[in-house]
Amino acid sequence: MAIKIFITGTTGYIAGDTFSLLQSKHPEYEYSALVRSEDKAKLVKKAYPSTRTVIGGLDDSELLQEEASKADIVLHAADASDHEGAAKAIAAGLLKGHSKEHPGFWLHTGGTGILCWEDMDNNRLGEHSDKEYNDWDGVGDLTNLPDSAFHRNVDKIVLQAGKDHGDVVKTALVCPPTIYGRGRGPVSVRSRQAYELTKLILNEKYIPVIGEGRARWNHIHVADLAQLFLLLVEAAAAKKLDAELWGEKGYYLCESGEHLWTELAVKIAKDAEALGYVKDPQKKSLARQAALDVAGFEAISWGLNSRGKAIRAGKLLGWKPTSPSIEDEAPNFVKDEYERLHASS
Repeated sequence: MAIKIFITGTTGYIAGDTFSLLQSKHPEYEYSALVRSEDKAKLVKKAYPSTRTVIGGLDDSELLQEEASKADIVLHAADASDHEGAAKAIAAGLLKGHSKEHPGFWLHTGGTGILCWEDMDNNRLGEHSDKEYNDWDGVGDLTNLPDSAFHRNVDKIVLQAGKDHGDVVKTALVCPPTIYGRGRGPVSVRSRQAYELTKLILNEKYIPVIGEGRARWNHIHVADLAQLFLLLVEAAAAKKLDAELWGEKGYYLCESGEHLWTELAVKIAKDAEALGYVKDPQKKSLARQAALDVAGFEAISWGLNSRGKAIRAGKLLGWKPTSPSIEDEAPNFVKDEYERLHASS
């Protein structure tokens, strides 16, 4: 029988790109995709005619339970890191529809905003930090972060399911940082953090420096993130039950390096200037409220530290990022953002 995969977020950025890769590598799998409307379902069906679309939202708990119970693998990416109800429904559905002899696999999308908790708890903005997590010998730190941490409430649901019912529900929590690169999905091809930074530079004609301007964050190309999901799907499909892969230890950082937000902003501004989109942009310091006013919470994130080494996926799955660096890719998303901003003009 074909492997059955239920995916949320196929019209979004992360799952859209991952779904494109899965379809190309494994057309033999049976895919079902949660979409919010008939219009979006048509877009998914146009791109992937063999996919069964499921009309519904993250608040449709009974629907999510049913689909999770029928799937061999659930790949959850639609607002996955912040929607408690959907996480609880998926956990219940997997437990209901699976057994020790036929476990269900849950690939959940988190986010490294969770690693900003110390800056956020202490009201720090743009300060230097030497704190760096890792997902191998430091995995216990990641699975026991304080409840105040961003996304932690949903992380706990996933981790608890893998701990309490690990013989039936095999969980893998994938925690991406700043994502960049043009997506290959049928609808959304744009990420947020670096692109909103680019948007601000293009619109306001200056280089934002948030707080002290020394905060650092990891990054990953969307194609490399999709490759990690592919490897986890293949491990699940092959019923690889290594305890290091799933459950309490199945927490995956995925990064290819890190950037200083101010340096990245300078690089984007230089690329924008070279392309003729801005002229002689200068740095401008933004305190918390000014950052919020100009670009919302996205701007605050440019003043927070989120640092972690991805070791687990390389050791266990042979994952290795191969895409262009965020610095090399910057001119492309400057062009994309400029075209998006001027599409209607």
